[in-house]
Amino acid sequence: MAERGSAAVRVEEVVSPGGIRAYLASERSVPFLSLELSFRAGAVFDPADKAGLAHLCAGLLDEGAGAYDSQAFQRELEDNAIKLACEADHDELRIRLKTLTATREHAFELLRLALTEPRFDPEPIERIRGQVLADLRRRESDPGYVAGRAWYARAFDGHGYGRPIRGTPETIARIRREDLVAVVAERLAREDLAIGVAGDIGAEELAGLLDRTFAGLPVRANRPPVAPVTPALGDTLVLPMPIPQSVVTFGRPGVRPSDPDYHAATIANYVLGGGGFASRLMEEVREKRGLAYSVYTYLADMALCPLWLGGVATSNERVAQSIELVRAEVAKLARQAPEEREVADAKTYLTGSFPLRLATNDQLARMLLGMMVHGLGRDYLERRNDLVRAVTREDLERVCRRLYAGELLVTVAGRPEGLPG
Repeated sequence: MAERGSAAVRVEEVVSPGGIRAYLASERSVPFLSLELSFRAGAVFDPADKAGLAHLCAGLLDEGAGAYDSQAFQRELEDNAIKLACEADHDELRIRLKTLTATREHAFELLRLALTEPRFDPEPIERIRGQVLADLRRRESDPGYVAGRAWYARAFDGHGYGRPIRGTPETIARIRREDLVAVVAERLAREDLAIGVAGDIGAEELAGLLDRTFAGLPVRANRPPVAPVTPALGDTLVLPMPIPQSVVTFGRPGVRPSDPDYHAATIANYVLGGGGFASRLMEEVREKRGLAYSVYTYLADMALCPLWLGGVATSNERVAQSIELVRAEVAKLARQAPEEREVADAKTYLTGSFPLRLATNDQLARMLLGMMVHGLGRDYLERRNDLVRAVTREDLERVCRRLYAGELLVTVAGRPEGLPG
């Protein structure tokens, strides 16, 4: 087997006779394959009064299609050891398919039916709707969910990003079958279909399956236009909850993967809060002061507004101090780039751990999909570690000012002492 995450992984761009593109990493040693695909069909396109529409639709795509009702469709998947999973995030509706080589043709046919002939029968609609509502009730008592949802609502008030991906009980109740049909007819189109495939299949075989599976989709989507947006910053918003420990979400604009500064941003983020116990925030908040068990940050690759986000959970009496430490460390890094030792450690980790993100066909297919979605190019796996190693002090100084100079938006779920709310 080729060494994953190195130049030894050969990535091909497959273009079917019908013009459908996919990135493929062929691996013949194990008789199965993984496929990941996405459409620009996520929650940002949901009507305000029907937030959660994309999420509900994703949950129903494998609940009956073509001649198969819900039970029959699920039985076909189970009897043939086919795994099909669908989900929606802010930007995309994503589908994962995993199949043995022996049942590959049938797996792709079931995928075709799910995308082009979903049934949306009454029983599964109400059953999945009930599951979504039960999940929302559970999440209402989860402070992490409450703080995160409030962050997006305040940051993107009036924009699609400000609405909850899963909707609310009121908006979910408004969704009708014709709304679900419209998502499939209007959002699932070939123009922005991205596909990553890894496993036991060659380029010629895949090309034929691509046409048979996706040729029936419309060429162009009919989505409402959604403009890029900049998050509102500067507030500290408290969501009162009767719990002994508060959960904090904080953030500000980030850097998208196609940006020349992205790999410098990954290093800066690793140093500040993305490096686990090696990060500055973990050192200051947990190790030196014992204020919290964990504190973390990450880059969120959102299409219309990339973000830098983080979180910390701590007892109510320690929340204010924890937030001030976060602000102080963010401001410090905005003024001065990481030390050489920190940068060297970050580069060693980011390059050395990269193969672990490509250890399975599932992971590799997911990476290939991301490469296509973000326009990183077929050869990104070969170039990625060199791009990390090539980041200079000047790059880091520029990106730290860009990422960390300015205000944060902070949301807190709990009963924090010393904060209003």
